[in-house]
Amino acid sequence: MIGSIREPADFAGLPVVIDGAVQMAPPLWARRLAASGHGLLFLDELTTAPPAVQAAMLRVVLERVVGDLALPESVRVVAAANPPEEAADGWQLSAPLANRLVHLDWPVDAKAVAKGIAMGFGAPPVFEGHTPSDAQTLAVRAAVGAFLEVRPALALQVPQIADQAGRGWPSPRSWDSVATLLATCDAVGASESARMHLVIGAVGEGAGIEFLSWLANMDLPDPEAVLADPDGFELPERSDRAFAVLTAVATVAIAHGDAASWSAAWRVVARVAVKAPDVATLAARALAGARPDGAELPSGLLEIAPVLRAAGLLSGEGPGETGIA
Repeated sequence: MIGSIREPADFAGLPVVIDGAVQMAPPLWARRLAASGHGLLFLDELTTAPPAVQAAMLRVVLERVVGDLALPESVRVVAAANPPEEAADGWQLSAPLANRLVHLDWPVDAKAVAKGIAMGFGAPPVFEGHTPSDAQTLAVRAAVGAFLEVRPALALQVPQIADQAGRGWPSPRSWDSVATLLATCDAVGASESARMHLVIGAVGEGAGIEFLSWLANMDLPDPEAVLADPDGFELPERSDRAFAVLTAVATVAIAHGDAASWSAAWRVVARVAVKAPDVATLAARALAGARPDGAELPSGLLEIAPVLRAAGLLSGEGPGETGIA
């Protein structure tokens, strides 16, 4: 789909009256893609698409919905464009559209071009069948959440300059993309260079580099390994690292849904509560709301009574009245 020769209706649908009701009829290309069950929607010359067309693309890019037609989940959306100053009658990408994409600069390699012209261009490698595990996904999401706890100003920074608005910038949507991208990178064993380009492409250079530097210095343990040996892992000294570890451990234990994981997570909470009770309270509340049938709190947790009470697991205030709810 070439943006410069399309109208908003080619993405938002054309209003038609059917049985007395107005429906947004999808174009033929969208019906073909939906009928195939899978595919790639390639939006070319994106910076030549006028603002009205870019606005119509918003729901297509994010939700894969064209008119009233939802495209299959297996359909992927990829876009390409020259920089606005190099495009014919180019436009800057609107900030909302830019925030729905991961921006990658694609340099021209003269040697690769020469070889391709002389010998043919080979197909690039494709990663297939590598879905992140629940533990990988939850661990990365916990790390992103911990970073934003430390740097709340980076949760949303709407760019004020047009040149910056047309690239990646920090928002809840783009940070969610970072978590998805990094979990997939872990699943496929992607290089550090690939991880860096994807993060910066999603949230911009400033926020991306700061997050990657913070993540490198955190050196977070595997939450599965912590649950397997809750008394043996090294307790973090830094509160942000403790928050990331504890959040990941709690979310993975909840995802497992079994009593053993839930109890092991509570033992980790008890260790963190000694130095960071506020951090432990957040994890305790999450665990309290996802207690598996038959799960019992480990013995010895009464020493962190304030944390248990804040999580709603401690009842009674008088002598002889204290009990685990």
